[in-house]
Amino acid sequence: MKNVKENTMSKKKVACIFNYPSHYRENIFLKMEQGLGCDFYFGNIEEGNIKKINPQSFTKPIHQLKTKKLFSGFSWIKGMVSILFKKYDIYILTADPFILSNWIFLILNIPLRKDIYVWGHGWYGREGKGKSILKKIFFKLSDGIFLYGNYAKELMEAEGFHANKLHVVYNSLDYDAQLKIRNTLQPTSIYKDIFKNDYPVIIFTGRLTKVKQLDLLINAHYLLHKKDIKVNVFILGDGPEKRTLQALVKKYGLEAHYCFYGACYDENKIGEFYYNSNVCVSPGNVGLTGIHAMTYGCPVIAHNNFPNQMPEFEAIKDGINGMFFEEGNPEDLSKCILKFVDLSMNREHIRTECFNVIDTYYNPDYQIKLLNKVILK
Repeated sequence: MKNVKENTMSKKKVACIFNYPSHYRENIFLKMEQGLGCDFYFGNIEEGNIKKINPQSFTKPIHQLKTKKLFSGFSWIKGMVSILFKKYDIYILTADPFILSNWIFLILNIPLRKDIYVWGHGWYGREGKGKSILKKIFFKLSDGIFLYGNYAKELMEAEGFHANKLHVVYNSLDYDAQLKIRNTLQPTSIYKDIFKNDYPVIIFTGRLTKVKQLDLLINAHYLLHKKDIKVNVFILGDGPEKRTLQALVKKYGLEAHYCFYGACYDENKIGEFYYNSNVCVSPGNVGLTGIHAMTYGCPVIAHNNFPNQMPEFEAIKDGINGMFFEEGNPEDLSKCILKFVDLSMNREHIRTECFNVIDTYYNPDYQIKLLNKVILK
C-alpha cells in the first residue's frame, strides 16, 4: 500500500510561478526540478542588480513571462492566470500580494481546489493596518506559506494564522559549490599583503549604497582608532556611495586601514576574503550577506531592529557566531566589533559555529526535504 501511495505522489505535477529568476536561487530550483519535477515560470521585472539563472542548467525548458508595472507598486505577470488551467496539481507562487495576477490566480482556484502554496517573507513586523488586512486576505487564500524565517512565523501566528499552515524553509545560496570551496580554504597572508600589517580585519560585501549605512561602520572604526585599537576594513563591492565613504575615511585619517577593493565575482577569492576576516559588519539590513559570510566561517554583526531586517538575521546567534548592535549607534557597533577582533578569542570555534547554522538550515538540502514533506504529504 505504501508503494502505491508513493507512486501516486510522484505523479503529481508541480508548477512554480515566481516574480524573477534570481541566480542565487538556482541551486534550490535545480533540486526542485530533480526532486519534485517542477516546471518553472518567471516574471521579468528585475529587483535590483540581480543576475538571472542559467536556463541551460535545467533539464526542462524555463518559461519566461512578461511583467507589467501597474500603479502604486502593483504589477501583473502576463500569461500567469492561464497556467492555472494546465494539468498541474500543485502550484508555488511568489508570496507577493502586490502582484495582482496572484490574486486572480488564487480566487479562480477556489472552485478548482488545486493546492497552491506561496513562498516569501510573510510578515515583517512593520505593517500598517491597511497592509495587514491586505496580507491576511491574500495569505488565507493559499494552502500553505513557505517562509524565510521563524520571526515571520511567530508574527503570523500572533495575527491568527494556524501554525500548521506556516513552513519555515529559510534561504540559501549556491551551497554545493561554496562547500567545495570552503573545504579547500585555510589561513593565508592575503590581508597582510594588502594592508602591510597584521591587524584584525573587518569585511563588508555588497553594493555601496545609502541603505547599507556604511558611514556607521566608518564612525565605529574611528571610535576604536581613538582608543588605539588597530583594525583594518576591507570593502568588497562598488556603488554610488564609494566617493562619499572614501571622503569620510580621509577625514578621519584612516586611509592606511581601508581597502576599497571593488566588485568581485570570483567565488574562490570571495571565500578566501571571508575566511581570513575576523568579522563581517553589515550596518544596514544584513540579508544574504550574512549567509554568504557564515558559509565561509566569518561571524556577522548586524543591527537589532528586527522589523527593519531581512529574514537572514536569524542565522546570527548573538555572542556565538555574531552579534547585534543597537540600530544607528556607532558606539554600540564599536563594542560589538571589539569582541570579534579580540585576538584571544577562539577563532576556530567561531568558524565552526558559523558553519553549523548554515549546514543545518540555510542550504538547499534542508529546503528540498521540507518542500517534499509539505507539498507531497
